[in-house]
Amino acid sequence: MGKYEVGKIVNGVVSGVENYGIFVKFDEYYSGLIHISEISTGFVRDPSHYVKIGETIQVEILSVDEKLGQLKLSIKNITYQEKTIKRKKKIVETPHGFQTLAYHLPFWIRENLENKQNPNKSY
Repeated sequence: MGKYEVGKIVNGVVSGVENYGIFVKFDEYYSGLIHISEISTGFVRDPSHYVKIGETIQVEILSVDEKLGQLKLSIKNITYQEKTIKRKKKIVETPHGFQTLAYHLPFWIRENLENKQNPNKSY
């Protein structure tokens, strides 16, 4: 049995990020790729949203090629990916919706027109 075995979770350093996946370096001989399909169970638009080059991450080993020193890796089934997903805050509509904007818009337009006509006037 080698140092790296299928199913084992190990630490590695991100050595590169491409649109198709993340490259991870382990030692002088072994390196691996986390294919974009193995980053998350959801849609992945850009792998660079999950890791930064030089960052140490935990990965799961899917397969090992001893002869070439290459590993196929995954992070979608371990907790690492959960903390790295950047979620946007949901926009919540107020009860008044656009009514406030509709109410203030004529005043803002009039004020802006007055400012253009009298640029030296201070408010």
